[in-house]
Amino acid sequence: MTEEGQAKSTEGANPDEKQVQMRIEKVYLKDASFESPKSPEVFTRQWQPNLSVDINTRAIPLADDRHEVVLTITVRANVDEDYLGFLVEVQQAGVFLIQNADDTQVSQIIGIACPSTLFPYAREAIDNLVVKGGFPPMNLAQVNFEALYLQALRERQEQADAPTTH
Repeated sequence: MTEEGQAKSTEGANPDEKQVQMRIEKVYLKDASFESPKSPEVFTRQWQPNLSVDINTRAIPLADDRHEVVLTITVRANVDEDYLGFLVEVQQAGVFLIQNADDTQVSQIIGIACPSTLFPYAREAIDNLVVKGGFPPMNLAQVNFEALYLQALRERQEQADAPTTH
């Protein structure tokens, strides 16, 4: 590489500018619950449940650029319309260190990268609870947290733009 090429490769790089960093400090199960209110009679029925899955995230800022992010997944398995096979809820949490990021970047990391990191742990916890409850294994499909984050941003923007009625 020529000297000119070397100069161009560092051109525009500010030595004082630091890269955004995210580090997982701790991953843990914050809360878990499993209910099968119709057992044991639920096991005498044909098992073709209608599954509903709710996913939520929340973040709590901690000291020193750390954030606790909690991914909550709730799964309801109804055998018939009013016949609940099971209800399982897992709150998978993590402490993440996020440095050198502006507010928008922190929001994106908390809304996309952190839940994407926590999801496999939550999926495994849900499967373990469901199997221990006597039901067939359950492997939740992968979730596109970027799409969910962008959808939530759009909804917030639409609410902010909506005229208020008194």
